[in-house]
Amino acid sequence: MNDSTTSPAPDNRPALPDRLSIDPRSPHHVAAVFEHDIGIVFNGKERFDVSEYCISGGWIKVPSGKTLDRKGQPLLIQLKGRVEAFYK
Repeated sequence: MNDSTTSPAPDNRPALPDRLSIDPRSPHHVAAVFEHDIGIVFNGKERFDVSEYCISGGWIKVPSGKTLDRKGQPLLIQLKGRVEAFYK
């Protein structure tokens, strides 16, 4: 079996960090990562509403409905479990 069919070809995508946030004001925001499509698997299911994740801590932050904080940003709740990040 050819190795190129089982693993993606190396390219210039940056390594996915242990902790990543979509908020540009956060110190954990890495703009170079968001130039590519990334996916998050949480407890075996792919999630599309993740605002921040930490692989080593085992948590993700997702918006809590339509609730906003005092700065007008979505109110986030933290869910704990198994987190995996990957490039699509």
